[in-house]
Amino acid sequence: MRYQMKLRSQPFEMIHSGKKTFELRLYDEKRQQIKMGDEIEFSCADEKREPFVVVVTGLHLFKNFAELYASLPLLQCGYTEENVDKANPNDMNRYYSVEEQAKYGVVGIEIKLI
Repeated sequence: MRYQMKLRSQPFEMIHSGKKTFELRLYDEKRQQIKMGDEIEFSCADEKREPFVVVVTGLHLFKNFAELYASLPLLQCGYTEENVDKANPNDMNRYYSVEEQAKYGVVGIEIKLI
């Protein structure tokens, strides 16, 4: 199965370059359908860029982003050497509310470029 997801330009480029190997999302009904071996086509929401496809190599489930941040390698989740020391799970609250996280949980989708 192939899924479509949009990203802002910075995470889009980090995944495309191979630096970001985990996509962090709410584990809602849409993401609960994703299985290992599925493909995700990422498009850039900010600018016109050629979409690319990755394969899902792992699904890491957590109750919330605090648990996820404590478990996954943040340098592969979209942070850089320059900002990883300021990484805070509350950064994700601007995308997904605490209530949504409590209802669905969260997922670190492990991916590989194909």
